[in-house]
Amino acid sequence: MTSTSPRDKTILRALQGEVLPTPPIWMMRQAGRYLPEYRATRAKAGDFLSLCYTPELAAEVTLQPIRRYGFDAAILFADILLLPQALGADLWFVTGEGPRLSTVTGAADLARLKPVAEIDAVLNPVYETVRILSRELPAETTLIGFAGAPWTVATYMIAGRGTPDQAPAHRLKDEDRPTFEALIDLITRGTIEYLSAQIQAGAEVVKLFDSWAGSLRGADFQRYALEPARQIITELKQRHPGVPVIAFPREAGQGYVGFARATGADCVALDNSVTPEWAAEHVQVDGCVQGNLASRHMVTGGEALDEETRRIVRAFSKGPHIFNLGHGITPDADPGNVQRMIDVVRGG
Repeated sequence: MTSTSPRDKTILRALQGEVLPTPPIWMMRQAGRYLPEYRATRAKAGDFLSLCYTPELAAEVTLQPIRRYGFDAAILFADILLLPQALGADLWFVTGEGPRLSTVTGAADLARLKPVAEIDAVLNPVYETVRILSRELPAETTLIGFAGAPWTVATYMIAGRGTPDQAPAHRLKDEDRPTFEALIDLITRGTIEYLSAQIQAGAEVVKLFDSWAGSLRGADFQRYALEPARQIITELKQRHPGVPVIAFPREAGQGYVGFARATGADCVALDNSVTPEWAAEHVQVDGCVQGNLASRHMVTGGEALDEETRRIVRAFSKGPHIFNLGHGITPDADPGNVQRMIDVVRGG
């Protein structure tokens, strides 16, 4: 077996439960605004959605951090809100403010959405991006596809934008449970088809981002974060045996414990609100974990970056681990700090 065999890619080995002497590394939002080459390509595209839906340009920005840093994985450049758009929601981006969507606040809005069978008409350019990447990535680099988890996607569809506390989604959940649960079900089914198509196009791993899972409590966490993840992962593994799934129920806290067992996820990604020592004891016991350096270190750098990076590597050294940030890198990050982090992880 050569070092470039798909069976020997370090990310895939970690996801299979192997403990490696040096953890593989990639970074959430590694293709993004902190890189000058990304900003140049984004300007060429004209607007964010055009960048997402132009396969050659989306592939280019996906490849940029691989060329610059040699990460062990590339993650498809797209956006979690492309699926709502494919389901019939209006989607646009406001400069400096972020995404806006038409809202789903009742049964009539839900009825206007499209059936899952029609999503590929919108999402085919994303699949073409995956096909390009599967041809052009270095042989040793793992290709990760992704989607937003149903609860997180629903929060945007209900509020029409990002919100600090997901209050509109909680309100719909509490006041109109049938509509809310029908929306969760629609997104769940759409996510299965979306991720399955990415795998068919060449994604070797897929990741489920539940960025707002932490605002769900108790039974709601079980019902609307854990259960949809379980349904999605179960179906994907039936269709695509052997393709690993990473789950990221961000800020789940105690909800991280047992999440992999309950959902079938091959790896649980961790935010930096939990310590690596706690996560090694309570989460890594079930398999691979990913994380969890605070994104602020990519801005501030220095010895604190080195020390925290070493601490995380050390804490997770007895089990399977993929090094990553606890959330996405921010636009004000210093590209030099990214290289510094990689050098520390790899022992440079």
